[in-house]
Amino acid sequence: MDAELEVFLPLLPPQDLSDPVAARKKYAEYAAAKPAPDTTGMEIEDRTVPAVPADVPVRLYRPPQARGAVVWMHGGARVAGDLDTEHPWASRIAAASGALLVSVGYRLSPEHRFPAALDDAYAVLKWTAAHAAELGVDPARIAVGGHSAGGNLAAALTLRARDEQGPPICFQLLNEASLDDRQETWSARNFTDTPWATRANVRASWRHYLGDRPATPYAAPARAADLSGLPPAYIATAEFDPNRDEDIIYAQRLLQAGVSVELHQWPGTFHGSQAIVSATVSQRQLARLGDVLRRALTE
Repeated sequence: MDAELEVFLPLLPPQDLSDPVAARKKYAEYAAAKPAPDTTGMEIEDRTVPAVPADVPVRLYRPPQARGAVVWMHGGARVAGDLDTEHPWASRIAAASGALLVSVGYRLSPEHRFPAALDDAYAVLKWTAAHAAELGVDPARIAVGGHSAGGNLAAALTLRARDEQGPPICFQLLNEASLDDRQETWSARNFTDTPWATRANVRASWRHYLGDRPATPYAAPARAADLSGLPPAYIATAEFDPNRDEDIIYAQRLLQAGVSVELHQWPGTFHGSQAIVSATVSQRQLARLGDVLRRALTE
């Protein structure tokens, strides 16, 4: 493990998803304790997107001379996270990419199981495309992205938009994405007690999200039989992460389907270790996220 990350392991708060309400509280407390990012010069605005059965809260981050937009979904194992917990990451990614970032406050499980979160994200994607002129962005330069559970939603958005002839998506960014409910890969079977993403928590996350329903490709994109016609992708994995191999396999399948992919495996990292922003590798990861979005939305 990266030496700068390893020293923080004893300080990481334990995660237990068996009680979603308690997990949300701990997640929010941890996020609130992080150093506030510098948002000088950035316009930040809270809005709501009309949707059924309820409007979806979003937070817009507009760096100076923003070009293009990214619809961004937070992590939190499908049971935790909101616009406030994602603020440190959303603001940093907006600044690093120079793009208008639309952070989505989607509904959480188990109170709102699949497809509630995807429906919310899709409503925001359509709203962003329909209001591109008002937002000052090119409707042909809209990307989707997210971390962990948010990466799942980003991948699912590309599948749904393709299948339903929805708004065009020019790029997808999947960061340590949770894509496969089956948990049969080598990393899923062997990284059972890695930081934050333990096997028990991964299982609980999928159980809260799906309930008794079988997984569909929109719930678990790794199950999709056809990956052709999807937008170019940047897929990032952490070495000590149960999600690692399902993401690598998904990247390979995208390539075999004719989709352009950049795959970056970050050695010495674990799931969510980017939150330790003092580590050099975390700074490199964030810079890379910003760079690939900037290139995707401006070139």
